[in-house]
Amino acid sequence: MTVATLSEVLLPAKENNYAVAGLVVLGWEDVRSYVEVAEELQVPVIIQAGPGCRQHTPIPILGKMFRYLAEKSTSPVVCHIDHGYSEEECQMGIDNGFTSVMFDGSKLSLQENIDKTASIVELGHKAGVSVEGEIGFVGYSEGKKSLSTDPEEAKKFAHETKCDAMAISVGNTHLQLNKNTNIDINDILNIQALCDIPLVLHGSSGIDYDLRRKIAQQTNVCKFNIGTELRKTFGDSLRTSINKSPDIYDRNQLLNMTIDDIKKSTRTVLENISKF
Repeated sequence: MTVATLSEVLLPAKENNYAVAGLVVLGWEDVRSYVEVAEELQVPVIIQAGPGCRQHTPIPILGKMFRYLAEKSTSPVVCHIDHGYSEEECQMGIDNGFTSVMFDGSKLSLQENIDKTASIVELGHKAGVSVEGEIGFVGYSEGKKSLSTDPEEAKKFAHETKCDAMAISVGNTHLQLNKNTNIDINDILNIQALCDIPLVLHGSSGIDYDLRRKIAQQTNVCKFNIGTELRKTFGDSLRTSINKSPDIYDRNQLLNMTIDDIKKSTRTVLENISKF
């Protein structure tokens, strides 16, 4: 079986200086494309159901869809809940076939974030599920600004929560359309000097490919979350298909026209962090 936990794909990545992509899912067409490309390249992939995805499709349905694709794949596939904001959301993921959950307590006080993350880690580990936490706050382009991760707080967080992966804020930003994010690798090295844990960068669409490779090779960052980059590919492709085919009204035909473009973008993402 190729269904994998987060730890099962991130620990080898950390040891061997590469990274695994956490790809944000919004529907069948994109998640199918992500898994197919990962299998073609024979690299692991993390398929992620974030808040927008869960708002549109219930977690029990997503769990079955993710597991169906993961169990058919010959490459490791992690079925991941991204940005769970409550124990209830994370528990629902655990109960419905997800192999990894991310609890986002980044808006809480440090101690409350630690306490709630630790509680979810205990729940997850009892069920054989990995847990990702977040320390610091990764902001949003044209929205709330980031709060950088403090290395000492990261050390305390990693030690007390015993989470399997830790998302950090070092200049990365959610929903960024342009690849102009400037990240000082020394900021990452200062964090990993105090806590030897797989690190995660949310908002990685704004990081150019060369910098992603450099970060993967030189630091303990071994998970890059990619959403906006692929969402833009889908939107641009769908818009082109509709404009070129004004007489097609069948949604399945229109959505299927996006798959080649999604797969091409996915291949670029995976090749630039999983293979050097």
